[in-house]
Amino acid sequence: MTSRYQYKLRVDVEDFEGKKAYSLYESFSVESEANGYKLRVSGFVNGGAGDSMSYHNGVKFSTFDKDQDSWSDNCAMKYSLGAFWYNNCDHTNPTGLYMWGKDNGNLNIGVNWYHWKSNRKTLKSITMKIRRVM
Repeated sequence: MTSRYQYKLRVDVEDFEGKKAYSLYESFSVESEANGYKLRVSGFVNGGAGDSMSYHNGVKFSTFDKDQDSWSDNCAMKYSLGAFWYNNCDHTNPTGLYMWGKDNGNLNIGVNWYHWKSNRKTLKSITMKIRRVM
């Protein structure tokens, strides 16, 4: 998907009070299936949300049925029932459970962006968009 051209990544976040912020990464790519769909992200530019993606840089994509994270358990199964580039779990969990504004407590199962609202505070939305660099 991203091997032929260079891409940027923009992540927009919104909380349940209507506050918004973003993070921009000047370089974004996903490696091949043979490499576990490893994430490559760099060149962080702060739009108020902080840098929660760099923690996941160089990590393979994990799902509940294909555990490729660095944790001894399965992050996708334990924290989201979804899939993501989980490292030793997450600094962002865009595929977490939608909690309707309730805090995560100690569960970390909800949609979150650690460096903006912590992983205890769930978000209304996280939108990830890639754009080809010209």
